[in-house]
Amino acid sequence: MTFDSNRAEALTHMAVSHETAARLDVYVDLLLRWQQIKNLVAPSTLGEIWTRHIADSAQLLPLLGRSRTIVDIGSGAGFPGLVLAIVKSGEAGFHVHLVESNGRKAAFLREVVRATEAPATVHGARIEDFTRGWRGDVDFLTARALASLGDLLAFGESLFDAGSRALFLKGQSARQELADASEGWNIDAKLYPSVTDSSGQIILINSASRRNGVRRLDGNRT
Repeated sequence: MTFDSNRAEALTHMAVSHETAARLDVYVDLLLRWQQIKNLVAPSTLGEIWTRHIADSAQLLPLLGRSRTIVDIGSGAGFPGLVLAIVKSGEAGFHVHLVESNGRKAAFLREVVRATEAPATVHGARIEDFTRGWRGDVDFLTARALASLGDLLAFGESLFDAGSRALFLKGQSARQELADASEGWNIDAKLYPSVTDSSGQIILINSASRRNGVRRLDGNRT
């Protein structure tokens, strides 16, 4: 499959406007250029960047509903948060907060936000510091290829306490991760099959709270 055919295949699944597709083109072009300096994605996935990364991220869109504020943790090259921001650029009030502690990756994200005029803000901070210091409503927490489900729940604990939900893109281990995390957490979750990866799953977390006596990231007990 050629690069152009990969792009065409991805766009058939996304149903975006020509203007949005053009903004995604800018994003992909910048990623390919920055990739030569900073390893943003696995080199083996570059030929399928549109299906493996862009469309994979965009499949979360139907699950967001009327959500307006998204916190994307460990954003890396911008998946899924920056893709969501670009595709939802025309929706009033929609905004994505991209949390990335790596300085070069954060610089890349800021350049894409500037070039695409995406409704997003880049936060060069550690995830734990950002989520614990956040003040305000968050509709969804998102992450992709970042950490185990248990660790993701710990990262977003203060947001879940405030009523936020989460969407986590996972591989074939999703069910096992959910079972493992349930030993320390009370979780209301639903699994959705990935439309871009036959072995992948999307975990929708409606609510999550620690079980009694489990230590939090900040060292205090619940």
